[in-house]
Amino acid sequence: MISISSLTKRMITVTAFHYVSSFQKLSLVSALVVPARTRQFSCLFRNSHHRQLQKQQQQQQPQHAGTTIFRSSTHDAATANNNSCTNGSIVAGQEKEEQLIRNMLYRIRKCNEMPENLRSRIVDFQVDGCVLGKVDPKVAEILCSTKVTAGLSVFEMVTDKSKAYLTLSEEVAGTTVESRTQAVGGVMEELRRTGIVTGWRDELYPISDSFYNPPVFLMERAATDLLGVLSYGVHINGILPENDKNSNLPKMWMARRSKTKSKYPGMVDHIVAGGQPAGLGLMENVIKECEEEAGIPPELFARPDVDLRPAGVVSYQETIRCVIGDENNNKINGNQEEDDFNSFYQISRVVLFNYDLVLPQDFSPKPLDGEVDNFFLWNIDQIKESMAPDFEDPIKPNCYLVIIDYLMRMGFVSPEITGYLDVLKELKSGDCQ
Repeated sequence: MISISSLTKRMITVTAFHYVSSFQKLSLVSALVVPARTRQFSCLFRNSHHRQLQKQQQQQQPQHAGTTIFRSSTHDAATANNNSCTNGSIVAGQEKEEQLIRNMLYRIRKCNEMPENLRSRIVDFQVDGCVLGKVDPKVAEILCSTKVTAGLSVFEMVTDKSKAYLTLSEEVAGTTVESRTQAVGGVMEELRRTGIVTGWRDELYPISDSFYNPPVFLMERAATDLLGVLSYGVHINGILPENDKNSNLPKMWMARRSKTKSKYPGMVDHIVAGGQPAGLGLMENVIKECEEEAGIPPELFARPDVDLRPAGVVSYQETIRCVIGDENNNKINGNQEEDDFNSFYQISRVVLFNYDLVLPQDFSPKPLDGEVDNFFLWNIDQIKESMAPDFEDPIKPNCYLVIIDYLMRMGFVSPEITGYLDVLKELKSGDCQ
């Protein structure tokens, strides 16, 4: 059995790609030794990064001296050279941008809803003075009443300075990471049996108060929202540069989720997205997910027309109303009362690391793991239209945050428009640590 502590303390090597031509097998070459959770693969993509940056700088040169220029999906090169825009078209363009901002804020806020009757009752989950999670008091009661082997209590409520909070019992808190992991895992296994924890993944997540701090314990991915602990993921914007001589606007590869998925079946999704498990670095996880979900082979990243780079983070805090035994947990509508005896709330606190992946014209992603039905391209106008509340083919909710971040970073929205700063601020509505 692999030691749990080794997953978080071991030093590992950054890898570079080398090929055995007769079998086209990938071998790993040591390049640099750094801690697992913070290592970077910048050397692997440095050359393509500079080439892509130079190309972008050339494309984004101002076309009109003395004016503020921002990228617009409705203006191709021919339009940009036309200096006879009427006042009416300028006003119409501004109104369109204002509506886009309103739609963006709508999508962001849908990912951060919480009923007022829950907000005032949330219980902190603390260990050794560090707040690790946010818990529905009904869930806290369930956790405290769930025993494991030999009647051991794993969770308990404590009142300190008139404030009650959930914590690990003294018998558990004072032990090792491995022992705490085993004790918490026993509770979650029991709650799985009773139908409270659903969608079991057999995948451990590190639990701490910050991404860069060592874990207090590890726990099953499917149960993280029950404790309202911080979880992390990687989302990739799959970018196809425009090949039309009249436009330099890119398209974005999108995925259609399988209709058999328990959550968000059939919805539009990112080309690649996944949770950040214990024992993997961020870029290592990105490359793994790219191959597993979209058939993007690791050797593709060595091509000069491919560019992969980190692009920031977004965060959110989503409240989910759950019914015991229901695999398809339903998101709350914002003012739904908790009046069902068999229902409870989970608080999903998520930080997503964003990556931009520029793909070549001669490559198309392929479904491999059964989680995606097909891949397709959307242009920038289609992406903007998808923000509307009444759009008929919406994107998976948290993907909107990453795509909005992309549109803002790439200048597809003017900072002159009211609400621009609100969008930037609310893209980090959750705890970002």
